Amino acid sequence: MKEFYPILQSCPLFEGIRGEDLPGLLGCLGAKMISAKKGQVIFREGDAPTFVGVLLTGSVQLLREDYYGNRSIFTQIGPKQLFGESYAFSGAQALPVSVVADEDSQILLLDGFRITARCSKDCEFHNRVIFNLLRVVATKNLVLHQKIQVTSKRTTREKLMAYLLHQAKLHGSNSFTIPYDRQALADYLEVDRSGLSAEISKMRKEGIIECDKSFFRLL
Repeated sequence: MKEFYPILQSCPLFEGIRGEDLPGLLGCLGAKMISAKKGQVIFREGDAPTFVGVLLTGSVQLLREDYYGNRSIFTQIGPKQLFGESYAFSGAQALPVSVVADEDSQILLLDGFRITARCSKDCEFHNRVIFNLLRVVATKNLVLHQKIQVTSKRTTREKLMAYLLHQAKLHGSNSFTIPYDRQALADYLEVDRSGLSAEISKMRKEGIIECDKSFFRLL
């Protein structure tokens, strides 16, 4: 576990926590580490939402799959990021999404109840984690709002352009690499993959974009 302390200290949840306090804090939060292979379902829709996950290495996706097997990606989680916190503290009885490893991943799981419960030792660093958690949840709400702005557009082209323009602003450049392949991008935008590929091809011919796999340049 100690080899992951630098990652944890750069995670928003542990901002302001000293390295020497991490062992006691992790014990206080009932932390345990798990590994997941690419494609493995870590938590399934309908499971009890009692955890908060911190991604140490790899990549995971939060997604929902309908009766016909169509996937809608809510978000992609990278190292140092959290997942599950909104559901763990919402009072929901079941997860509305599945958590799936997009790469071989290592994950730290924290007991959601222990995060918010008053610590018997009244430790200062535990209080700091609760404060950090509130900021993380607020930031996630902004990200969700951005996705709604993208997916509420009427056409595939409008959705794609809204997403690419947001990525350009996020990266501060007209050239950037997105965290999705074509299928995952279609799932995120909630559009058909073949329709998305056709639209990308049209936009390349019209001189609107250049792209290669996950790399895009706005012209």
